[in-house]
Amino acid sequence: MSMAGNLRKVTGLGGVGGLRRVARLARRRPRVDLSHPARSPLGSSVVNCVMYRDGVRVPECADLVDAVRLVRRSGEGFVWLGLHEPTDHEFAGVAELFDLHPLAVEDAVEAHQRPKLEHYGDTLFAVFKTVCYVEHEQLTATSEVVNSGEIMAFVGKDFVITVRHGRHGSLGPLREELETDPQQLAKGPAAVLHAIADHVVDDYLSVTDAVQADIDQVETEVFSEIGARVDPGRIYQMKRELLELKRAVVPLSRPVEDLATRPIRVVAPEIQAYFRDVLDHLIRAKEQIAAFDELLNSILQAHLAQVTVAQNEDMRKITAWAAVIAVPTMVCGVYGMNFDHMPELRWRFGYPLVMAVMAGACLALYRGFRRNGWL
Repeated sequence: MSMAGNLRKVTGLGGVGGLRRVARLARRRPRVDLSHPARSPLGSSVVNCVMYRDGVRVPECADLVDAVRLVRRSGEGFVWLGLHEPTDHEFAGVAELFDLHPLAVEDAVEAHQRPKLEHYGDTLFAVFKTVCYVEHEQLTATSEVVNSGEIMAFVGKDFVITVRHGRHGSLGPLREELETDPQQLAKGPAAVLHAIADHVVDDYLSVTDAVQADIDQVETEVFSEIGARVDPGRIYQMKRELLELKRAVVPLSRPVEDLATRPIRVVAPEIQAYFRDVLDHLIRAKEQIAAFDELLNSILQAHLAQVTVAQNEDMRKITAWAAVIAVPTMVCGVYGMNFDHMPELRWRFGYPLVMAVMAGACLALYRGFRRNGWL
């Protein structure tokens, strides 16, 4: 029986006093794999809880309290607890068991935090903003392109607690990938923190690549023959979604840089080299987002210029046709003033002559405007 079954009861009790009654209840439940679902099939916030020793999962450890006691007594291994959107009541027992700082607990439960890195004694608290690309058939002025969530990580010398918010960014596949590399997992909780950071930043790069495809599509349409008729709302929507991505990526630079360069008690120097690689990828994503922002500004300005040019073109055509129509209007207006003595009023060929003059003048104006590109 895994520790996840026990921990579901722990989070429901909301205190350490009820932890010791968990083992008896756990023996009555069938084993449930909680690695991948967003939430536990039994309804609690627990996704998974596993003990590792020398980088290998310890399957026979059934009680969370005993696992923590065993890890701290032997000084070997660590416990990895995964939660999804826990409530205050569900997280109270966990916070008491691992002696987590109340401010960090409040941030983990409430969510909506900026990416950051904080130290509370021997515990490290990190916040990552996760992003995913929302697939859509056609980009519109209301299309959702980027969806964000959060992952909070409490890292101590013998435990890792991950708290996830949002419907994406499951750490189940990441856990399985780490378990295939016991040598890396044996480096302790800091190795798990690096894997989470690397996983989050890799998602940033994937999303930026997908966003670039949308921007390329908008750019192609703007500079096409129908560019002036492109809905500018699509460009503004891309800028809004890019801002959502920017809020996740840009603030994370400082925390990852601290993990890569500053001496931190729970992060060994050999792990910091891995964080430097994550920092390189993060800088790449940050530069791409900055380039996208500038490109969208240029596309928007080009679109507005195209609209202005199209409006000027329409005004020129209207003005040219008005000038052509003005000639016969003027002639008809003169001959409609009803004076007794006007030239050619009683001449047989007066009417055809006036019509010919009007047609000739209109034709001359039309050819002149056509030659100058107004028509």
